[in-house]
Amino acid sequence: MNIFAKNRFISKKSISKHGLTMAFFFISTVLLYGCNQQENETSDTGITQSSQDDFKPITIEHRLGSAVIAHRPQRVAALGMNDVDLLDVLGVSIAGMPKDFVPEYLSEYANDPEIMDLGAIVQPNMERVYSLKPDLVLISPLHASHYEQLSELAPTLYFDVNYKDSGSDHFDIVRDHLLTLGAIFGKETLANSKAAELDAKVANAQTIIQNRPEKAMIVIHNNGAYRFLGEKSRYGFVFEALGVQSIHSPIEAGLHGQPISSEFIYENNPDIIYVLDRTAVMERQSGLNRENMENPLLRQTNAWKNNRVIFVDSEAWYIVGAGVSALEIIIDDVLKGYRNGE
Repeated sequence: MNIFAKNRFISKKSISKHGLTMAFFFISTVLLYGCNQQENETSDTGITQSSQDDFKPITIEHRLGSAVIAHRPQRVAALGMNDVDLLDVLGVSIAGMPKDFVPEYLSEYANDPEIMDLGAIVQPNMERVYSLKPDLVLISPLHASHYEQLSELAPTLYFDVNYKDSGSDHFDIVRDHLLTLGAIFGKETLANSKAAELDAKVANAQTIIQNRPEKAMIVIHNNGAYRFLGEKSRYGFVFEALGVQSIHSPIEAGLHGQPISSEFIYENNPDIIYVLDRTAVMERQSGLNRENMENPLLRQTNAWKNNRVIFVDSEAWYIVGAGVSALEIIIDDVLKGYRNGE
């Protein structure tokens, strides 16, 4: 059986923009591994001697270059929470990671003294990364400027998440990266199983949302002000992949969204509003809710009147957003908007 066989998500784009890259990886890996590779039980490091002995070098092409994995990595530096999320799903140990903003569902990693604190998500402490002596570094677009420096230290794998304009291929990109990590760490069966679970969750959400007439808005709250994130934003996949209908607006939002007024929300009168509380994340405080939201105009919208203002898991949405567990949380939050206020 081909261990890389997979179902594709139902989306507006049938082919991921990463198709050629991943095709190169899959073909080269299948030739090296063969079709009958078995997973091994893992030790505390996530790797057994048997899996090390069976490992064949893998070359992975990505947008910034290529990573040659000569042996099963044992000291992994994950510089973004998306990779921490994915490694957690696969049960792979992490040697170092930034600990400035770690979502609650991954808090055990922040509290583990055996995992080195590599500084900030946006700006990792390079001295600590060097002192960790990793044999694999995982980075995202936030760390692209460090790629050349890091790739001289250890094989560096780039997770090409589009934080400015995610779209219908967002789930495919996450899925491909999960399968890549599964191959690197000898977790192919588990990776395929987790990918299938995510497939099913996406398909179920698409079925529930399709043909629904409600118009939705995603807004970020920041110290009393709001920013709008629409179809051209880091959360574009909510509209493009899951099928949520957006309000009609000329605003094209990017990484941080576009500032909007309460009047803008009122005038567009959305049926569903997803509220992401950035202030709660950045200042580590309780988030907004229906009781403490001081916004008379918002309270006059259809969304508010019908109990469809959804206060999302801001950590999963804002700190992560492209991990399997985070996406499952996001999908659950999105579906809350279609429960008729229940």
